[in-house]
Amino acid sequence: MTELPISPLQTAENLRRFPLSIGRNIFLSVVFMAAACGVYVYLSDESVAAVAQTQAANAALAAQENEKSAAARAFSAVTLQAESAIVVDDTTHVVLFARNATSQLPLASLTKVPLVLAVSEALPPNSVMTLVRPILGSGTTQSIPAGTSWTTKDLIDFTLVGSSNDGAQALAETADESLRARYPEAPKGAAAIWLMNKLVHDLGLTHTYFLNPTGLDESATLSGAYGSAADIATIFAYAASTSPDLFSATSLKSITISSMDGRTATAWNTDAALDDIPGLMMGKTGYTDLAGGNLAVVATIAPGHRIIAVVLGSTPDGRFSDMRELIAAAQATVTH
Repeated sequence: MTELPISPLQTAENLRRFPLSIGRNIFLSVVFMAAACGVYVYLSDESVAAVAQTQAANAALAAQENEKSAAARAFSAVTLQAESAIVVDDTTHVVLFARNATSQLPLASLTKVPLVLAVSEALPPNSVMTLVRPILGSGTTQSIPAGTSWTTKDLIDFTLVGSSNDGAQALAETADESLRARYPEAPKGAAAIWLMNKLVHDLGLTHTYFLNPTGLDESATLSGAYGSAADIATIFAYAASTSPDLFSATSLKSITISSMDGRTATAWNTDAALDDIPGLMMGKTGYTDLAGGNLAVVATIAPGHRIIAVVLGSTPDGRFSDMRELIAAAQATVTH
């Protein structure tokens, strides 16, 4: 039997009769494969990101562990006169050294840092203050007579650099009315102290409180402020991060300020370790009979390593030698 050739019309008819279900299956298979490829690519991108994130976290943890190990070696030979101390790498958040860091001790003039943070809420830097009472001179400050007018920033610098108690009192008194207007619940005559205590509460600090704006001892048995080295490190880290300009003068050996009528007054820095702290951003000394010698600093001692170091309960001279030791050990830790 002879097979007849299939005509073009027959071919078209056969294709027309091709089962639609088979076509659908082929189409759906293609769509599924395309979707599967898309999902694979999407999951692959997510996986790559997750792996990268995990690797970064592991690298950060490894770096922290290395820094802790280096710190253990560097600080092993440190001998301090201070009752309490802490050194924190504020960049990596590694505690490099701690001794009784949560012990509650008198703060003395370290109190002036939270005071400045509080009054700066009500007194703009370029506002003018007229002194009701004189600022009496000391070994580190010249006297400023009553009735003279100065910018707030100049009096803040003068108060911090020379650790002037009269300056601290003047700042607190001048800010009182404006602070109570902003915080009606603050008590009259003590708004700055109230806000200082609110600040440490808001920072989550549990060992620190203030009874006066200067840190001077209230009596032979009661300090004007109490806190821990760990809490002070947190306050200084906060101050350096949020208000560096307010405290920049504390890295200078001295400052001379000028009044609105051209008078001048000079304050000399109370930090005898100033020249031995590389990259100093801010610092504050403190001393009273109850507190002994205190010192806290913020310094960038190496690229990418800003540290906060605090010494509490040392001696008048010991606080400076203690700080020199801590800074040298911290440098050895981050440059090993």
